Amino acid sequence: MRYRTLGRTGIQVGEIGVGCEGFLEKTPEEVSRWLDVCEAAGANCIDLYAPNPEFRSNLGMALRERREKFVLQAHLCSVWKDGQYKRTRDINQVREGFEDQLRRLETDYVEIGMVHYVDSLPDWEAVKTGPVMDYARELKAAGAVGCIGLSSHNPQVALAAVNSGLIDVLMFSVNPCYDLQPASEDVEELWAPRNYAAPLLNMDPERQELYETCQRLGVGITVMKAFGGGDLLSGELSPAGKALTAFQCLQYALDRPGVGCVMSGARSLEDLKRSLAFEEAPEEERDYAAALAALPKISWKGHCMYCGHCAPCPQGISVADVTKFLNLSLAQGSVPETVREHYAALPHGAGECVRCGACETRCPFAVPVMENMRRAAALFGR
Repeated sequence: MRYRTLGRTGIQVGEIGVGCEGFLEKTPEEVSRWLDVCEAAGANCIDLYAPNPEFRSNLGMALRERREKFVLQAHLCSVWKDGQYKRTRDINQVREGFEDQLRRLETDYVEIGMVHYVDSLPDWEAVKTGPVMDYARELKAAGAVGCIGLSSHNPQVALAAVNSGLIDVLMFSVNPCYDLQPASEDVEELWAPRNYAAPLLNMDPERQELYETCQRLGVGITVMKAFGGGDLLSGELSPAGKALTAFQCLQYALDRPGVGCVMSGARSLEDLKRSLAFEEAPEEERDYAAALAALPKISWKGHCMYCGHCAPCPQGISVADVTKFLNLSLAQGSVPETVREHYAALPHGAGECVRCGACETRCPFAVPVMENMRRAAALFGR
């Protein structure tokens, strides 16, 4: 397992994490077997959005004697009411639900306390200024949560939360189809066939800004919906008009700025093992560039995907890294100090480009690489 630091939290997470779907409606013995597979593979980050009491209790039993080996992303505001899941902002229900979660997990803390499912700006304002955020900060001060997060499908909401400085981790839906869709308060719009009826061109600028802002401010992203609920893996169901592989979807998500971990949706142990096999898969099986460039309903022409197909540079320039730092600075309107430091640490600057053009001939997305190198050299001074 390859590990990444989750933004400014300092938490080390395996790049392949686990959603909780596969743990639901399982016996304690089955949950323990799932955790055995995770532990053996080094998949240490588990999302716990589901409030089902049986699931929480079973996972708590499975975590005995190995709690410290896992990073738990637990959700505030996701509660069990009248035998079913409910999202709430009622602070009494939020408190009761979180305390129940800790008891059933048999722990006194979780690494990430995630404010659950904030998809509208009015809801974000209510969370930010109301008792939910106060409670989250109270839990952090008491050590019951290591850091505060927020889950959202709306880039406008997510960006507002990231810029507020109140959250350290963002759980966000990331995949090659959703990334072309504009912000909406209705998550169902991400699936709506009418939104894919006409050809789509390039990443939505708010989503691009969101990823770059997370990278710049040190807000770690944990990814949900990397497979689009499984639709992207089916040629018949994919809104792109052609299937992608699970490995391609995982690599795409991991290449977005700010991403630390992808919560792989697995409904069976076989699904989980297939996602974990990503870590040992050859590069050509993880490569999504040619597949994305050939999608019949989508075009990323001119947009750098940080896929690395431009390499190798005969001058040793890491073109993808230089382009990422350039984009981060252009989005900010200046060069952030952290970006300047990371650029300075590169062995070779953009100024060493000899304009041979080899990178451009290899780029599946027709990115003007040489022009980007010229702009980067001017911006960073080398």
